[in-house]
Amino acid sequence: MNPNRNGQQPSITAPPPRSLLTMTLLLGFASGLPLALSAGTLQAWLTVEGVNLKTLGWLTLLGLPYTYKFLWAPLLDRYRFPAKGNWAGRRRGWLVALLLAMAAVLAAMSFQAPSSDPNSLIWLAALAFGLVVLSASFDIVFDAWRAESLTPAQRGLGAAWSVIGYRLAMLTSGGLALMLADLWLGFQGVYLLMAGFAVVFAVIAAIAPEPTQAPVPRSLVLAVVEPFKEFFGRPGALLFLLMIVLYKFGDAFAGSLSTAFLIRGAGFTPAEVGAVNKGMGLLATLVGGLAGGLLLSRISLWQALLVFGVLQGVTNLGFWWLASTTPTLAGMTAVVLLENLAGGMGTAAFVALLMGLCDVRFTATQFALLSALASIGRVVIGPVAGVVASDWGWPEFFLLSTALAAPGVVVLALMRQRFDRFTSPPIPAQD
Repeated sequence: MNPNRNGQQPSITAPPPRSLLTMTLLLGFASGLPLALSAGTLQAWLTVEGVNLKTLGWLTLLGLPYTYKFLWAPLLDRYRFPAKGNWAGRRRGWLVALLLAMAAVLAAMSFQAPSSDPNSLIWLAALAFGLVVLSASFDIVFDAWRAESLTPAQRGLGAAWSVIGYRLAMLTSGGLALMLADLWLGFQGVYLLMAGFAVVFAVIAAIAPEPTQAPVPRSLVLAVVEPFKEFFGRPGALLFLLMIVLYKFGDAFAGSLSTAFLIRGAGFTPAEVGAVNKGMGLLATLVGGLAGGLLLSRISLWQALLVFGVLQGVTNLGFWWLASTTPTLAGMTAVVLLENLAGGMGTAAFVALLMGLCDVRFTATQFALLSALASIGRVVIGPVAGVVASDWGWPEFFLLSTALAAPGVVVLALMRQRFDRFTSPPIPAQD
């Protein structure tokens, strides 16, 4: 295990301070809040306003900045905001500024009326795109803040709490927002309320502890080049990148069509699937994330990734069992709970891994790049999954999803000897 910032060996059982966990949870919530407001909730608003399906389809492209955020991450590694003054530090100033900017955009969105003014739809789409860019930028800075604030022994719990905050925020700006819009506030009122939430979280971010400062890249060119040069200069870099791409591959393959299978293949009603797969499944994911974080404070990261990776593959067999027998509501509930529990544990360990792989001089850039690589499976797997399910059948589909979980675990097992040396790279001395 590498020394921490003070040159001491971190205790594997030392938990993060409660105040740091609370801040990680709150900033995780702030990170997840804008997602639905530029996607599902916005789509619901425009559907109610009578916008045609073709336009709604094109508007799904608004989310592209989340995939390409690594392109401007070096700017956030190189420059501070504000440029002068000592209160903000390298991360906190950006957190506050981006939340205030998101609040302004959400407030502007609340004044649009796409049903009565055609130009308002264009403005609403432009504002939503701006919200996505700001949200993706906030994710870059928050990921860097989290990786720099937590020691290796604390990253499991920190990752779990931030994921819990993120998921709760998605519920707030998704399901709860739709209920408020339908029953009381309307969509314009909901977006104004969410703007108020963003202001509140900007105040919270202003009192967040600033991570220990690391040397800042001396130029923008170095901020772009050095993160890649440093990462690929480590022995085994390509093997780690391969593992990052493959680790969640089987999970993503099964999850890409799990809802379609439960409704069309297993014959459950949308209401049953919504209550179990989305409701209880979310709860199991949160419990799994917290359990994974707790286990990470007691066993090594490599052991946790290995165990959770195996569990992610094995629990996919539950869907194979549903597809091979006469499905029951109780059976679906058990399968969904186990699959989401394992997925939550795997996510906590995986986020902790990404944090550990970053050099603190380039945390924003390296984390953005690694998380983009990790999303490759989710992006490319959909069309392949559809063909396999259609041509092979559901039982074979879920057997294949279990098999696809194996390569990531195998690559991880092969990396045992170099794992601790590769993760948590030592921090260079300040010039």
